[in-house]
Amino acid sequence: MAWRMLRRKEFHTSLLNLAFRADHEGKKHFSNGAIGNLARFCRSDRPKHAASCMPSNHFIIRNFHAGVYMLTWSRKKEDVVGLKAPKKEKRVKKENRTQPPVEARYVAPKPKIATKSPDKTVEIFDGMTLLDLSKRTGAYISRLQGILADLGEKVESEFDSINIDLAELVAMELGVNTRRMHTGEGTNEPRPAVVTVMGHVDHGKTSLLDALRQTSVAAKEAGGITQHIGAFVVEMPSGASITFLDTPGHAAFSAMRARGAAVTDIVVLVVAADDGVMPQTLEAMSHAKAANVPVVVAINKCDKSGADPERVRIQLGSEGLLLEDMGGDVQVVEISAVAKSGLDKLEEALLLQAEMMDLKARIDGPAQAFVVEARVDRGRGPLATAIVKSGTLVSGQHIVVGAEWGRIRSLRDTAGKITESAKPAMPVEIEGLRGLPMAGDDVVVVDSEERARMLSQGRKKKQEKDRLRKIDEGMADELEIKEETPERVEMPIIVKADVQGSVQAVTDALRSLNSAQVFVNVVHVGVGPISQHDIDLAQACGAYIVGFNIRTPPIAITQAAARANIKVLLHKVIYHLLEEMGRAIVDKAPGTAETQVSGEAEVLNIFELKGRSKSKGPDIKIAGCRITDGHFSKSGTMRLLRSGDIVFEGPCSSLKREKQDAETIEKGNDCGLVIQDCDDFQVGDVIQCLEQVIRKPKFISTQSGSVRIEC
Repeated sequence: MAWRMLRRKEFHTSLLNLAFRADHEGKKHFSNGAIGNLARFCRSDRPKHAASCMPSNHFIIRNFHAGVYMLTWSRKKEDVVGLKAPKKEKRVKKENRTQPPVEARYVAPKPKIATKSPDKTVEIFDGMTLLDLSKRTGAYISRLQGILADLGEKVESEFDSINIDLAELVAMELGVNTRRMHTGEGTNEPRPAVVTVMGHVDHGKTSLLDALRQTSVAAKEAGGITQHIGAFVVEMPSGASITFLDTPGHAAFSAMRARGAAVTDIVVLVVAADDGVMPQTLEAMSHAKAANVPVVVAINKCDKSGADPERVRIQLGSEGLLLEDMGGDVQVVEISAVAKSGLDKLEEALLLQAEMMDLKARIDGPAQAFVVEARVDRGRGPLATAIVKSGTLVSGQHIVVGAEWGRIRSLRDTAGKITESAKPAMPVEIEGLRGLPMAGDDVVVVDSEERARMLSQGRKKKQEKDRLRKIDEGMADELEIKEETPERVEMPIIVKADVQGSVQAVTDALRSLNSAQVFVNVVHVGVGPISQHDIDLAQACGAYIVGFNIRTPPIAITQAAARANIKVLLHKVIYHLLEEMGRAIVDKAPGTAETQVSGEAEVLNIFELKGRSKSKGPDIKIAGCRITDGHFSKSGTMRLLRSGDIVFEGPCSSLKREKQDAETIEKGNDCGLVIQDCDDFQVGDVIQCLEQVIRKPKFISTQSGSVRIEC
């Protein structure tokens, strides 16, 4: 029995060896399953007492299936009949995950709606639904509901209406500009016309208004020119009242004229009969055309000896203004503000134009107003001059003006009297704002102080975002410019003025003086007198302080500025301010280096020095010249010309007159000249002296009042 078992084990061992050698020689007769079965059979059938009679290599072979090689070898597919392992399926590469499954219907991803660009403006109105706001802003309704929830308002349905204040807050949160559209519901009643007087500087605009209201404003204006927007009501002899706006005519006050045209019903274009059409006249025409406002032409100064109204008519017609005399619809009136002639015809023309326009406005409900000027009063705080466009502005209401808010403490009319309310076309001065608004801002009446504060904070936040975005864009543009242009010198300036409109006008005028050599950087602007804070800021950044139409600062402020070596410029006339700042910019400009011909000389004779010692250098040739133009300088560069062609150019090594060294020799004198490394002189040659000069830019002021720096 033991012998039989031993023979069986030897058979199994021989079978394993045969399989091992067959695999080693590349012959595939056994499958991995057969080898495993044989190994398991050999291990299980061996008796315990037969271990001693086993061959010496038996234990190695029976445990071979547990080795690394056997594990690898067992994975190979062997074709053995009856012992086949199941075939593995061929590995199929997975398809791209972005492709839809074959079994399911493909559903396209929902496109993401992006909010509109902040440069675009959407119109909002009171009572608009959430769906309307979503369509206009391009945002999802769920996002609008989330913003309203953060504001404390719960809107469940997309068809629920919201008021105009909430719509503006939501749009500001989305970064979209808005324009309020007010409905005309309510009682519409006739209102006075708002007339803006525009024209070139010193053509008699303010004098015309003086004659109409029998006062003298021009005498009070510094330099006799208007530098603010004046708003007042004039009672006509016929009993009708007209609200007049007087705009400045200087080129620096272009923004004021644009604001005046935006809020007006009729533009009176004043043209001097002895001066004709000027640049600001054309600009006023363009402002009126942009605002789609009718124009009435008043040809002033017709009583002067050099007056030529017909020439003015021809000039206006050539500029595209269709006058009544030429078959158009623009009325023309010849007047004289000083002699007070033709004023009745002007009044008749204005009332006729207003009657044709059928001017009416809503009286009931919250007011809409437009700020034409803003200033800071020492005792009353920020003040805003506004003209009511519709509704009734009542004292005690909460208002939002631009990014500022407040509660109306008092309303004053043009005569300075306190009034309880202001109706359409009435200019009033609003007192009670928390901060100084910008000229041109809209006045919005809100329900509560909380809503006013929320609107103000939202607008300030959006203004800051827009400011930072513009700074980023400006920095990117400056980087591109710096690669192309040389480095400029920075001139920091602090601007202080009496009213907000003057601050803007002076700032724009100073920025127009930017040039390729000097960068005018307005670091701070403000309304009111110069303070210690302005001195500290100017000392920190080395800035000039420009004060326009403000009172002289106290002695302590003046002494502090002198100790800090800060230049303070105070002016009441825009002409003088721009001229002095132009000179300061020219002085600060580094200038550009240029090479110019300072003199010419003709070679009359040639002298040669030979036999010089080595210590004195080699032989040299001296050109005996006579200076025919300009002067010669030893520090200049000499250019040798022959028949108009350049032969040599180099520095001057020696310049003498009558055996004496000279630094400069003037025209008409003879001299001896040696050019370094040049000995090719001939009689009749021309020698030019070249000098490096620093050319400063020029300050140019035109007759129309515009200024610029020309490099």
